[in-house]
Amino acid sequence: MRTFIALELPQEFVDQTAQLARALRSSVHGRFMKPETYHLTLAFLGEIGESEVASAMAALDSISELPAVPLEIDGLGSFGRKREHTLYLALQRVPEAISLAEELRNDLSSRDVAFDAKKFVPHITLARRAQLPQDDFGSLPFPTSSMATRVTLFKSILSQEGATYKPLYSVELQQ
Repeated sequence: MRTFIALELPQEFVDQTAQLARALRSSVHGRFMKPETYHLTLAFLGEIGESEVASAMAALDSISELPAVPLEIDGLGSFGRKREHTLYLALQRVPEAISLAEELRNDLSSRDVAFDAKKFVPHITLARRAQLPQDDFGSLPFPTSSMATRVTLFKSILSQEGATYKPLYSVELQQ
């Protein structure tokens, strides 16, 4: 099964991020993500079997004593090709997020659970295949700061309508 581990976002933060995405639609053409898919990926595991799922759950248990993560906005950013970008909401690299990702990835490695080892870039994907305007976006309604407390192992189910995510296992961080 195709899986990833992510920090879930508080509903108010999701709602505010959706408001930002609606404001961007007037100047950005692309496939905007559904608000229910917003998350902060900590580790993309890809295709794994049942034994790796159990090991990933144990890795989540090992990080449950870590502190909640402040969500502080750092503007917009993009990955990708010259004409088709992935547009995202950038989050500040706060120490709690960096430590959480590092400790989780270290624990996954110690349990022989493979994951995409790309550098951790805290972000929330807003749109794929986005064609970005040449000028400034103008004034945008960015989400206010918040705290994220839940880390979840998700199963990703791909379809023609896009991905849907099914939670498999969650832990709460310390508040």
